Amino acid sequence: MKRKAPGSFLFLMPSVLLLLVFFIVPIILTICFAFTNMALTGAAAKSLEFVGFQNFINMFYDPDFRISVWRTLVFLIFSAVIGQVLLGFILALLMKEKNVTFRRVIGIIVIAGWVTPEIVVAFCMVAFFSDNGSLNQILGWFGASPISWLFSFPMVSVIIANIWHGTAFSMMVYQSALDDIPKEVEEAAIIDSATGFQIVRHITIPMVKGSIVTNMMLVTLQTLGVFTLIYTMTGGGPGTSTQTLPIFMYNQAFVNYQFGYGTAISLVLLFIGIIASLFYMRSMKVKV
Repeated sequence: MKRKAPGSFLFLMPSVLLLLVFFIVPIILTICFAFTNMALTGAAAKSLEFVGFQNFINMFYDPDFRISVWRTLVFLIFSAVIGQVLLGFILALLMKEKNVTFRRVIGIIVIAGWVTPEIVVAFCMVAFFSDNGSLNQILGWFGASPISWLFSFPMVSVIIANIWHGTAFSMMVYQSALDDIPKEVEEAAIIDSATGFQIVRHITIPMVKGSIVTNMMLVTLQTLGVFTLIYTMTGGGPGTSTQTLPIFMYNQAFVNYQFGYGTAISLVLLFIGIIASLFYMRSMKVKV
């Protein structure tokens, strides 16, 4: 086996440097700053000090942090697990074995929300849920009074917006997995008088289990990091009604200028993502 010339590694140096500067170094700095009192205002701005776990202790005594964790879990469960994952699977199942024209039309409609930039989706949803928006116009046709959705039901509004924006990804993942299921298996089940629900439960889901786990992890991690959509639609309000952890982290780091506290919150957010991923893999009994 021929050994590679030492000079060949020089071609990898640009990629290594980019990875180091824009990925490795920020991670190291984030971990370091989380254990300091780094700030842009007050006495802490004059001298950077190591404070150990004080930021994390303050965090868990902070009622706003606890509320933000709760809001994050609500947003995650309803917009990712129940919304995108379940709805994406249902859409993929309904589109299975349909004619090409039908699949293309429905696919374009659903994918339109996914390919649209998040900031554009946010403005579209503000227009849809506003007092004089499209939703109230539709309700007016049936004699219903206008509803201030972004004020009265802010969490419901951002959950629906995130579902509309991200469902297409789950649908495409499941479509690819469902197309790989051998037709002979389902035909044999039909011959054995299996119902549609039994086929889905005992054949379809077990055979696409790996895709389900992978998709749930990806959607969970993406949803945990949603910031632009919520911040543009509600700013985390009214009050703290839609203040998820990314919004809370932003407010502490870039509004209150408490960078040390903000980076500590980011590590907690990362930890939640890791725990959620491990939970999915354990619950579905998928080997790492």
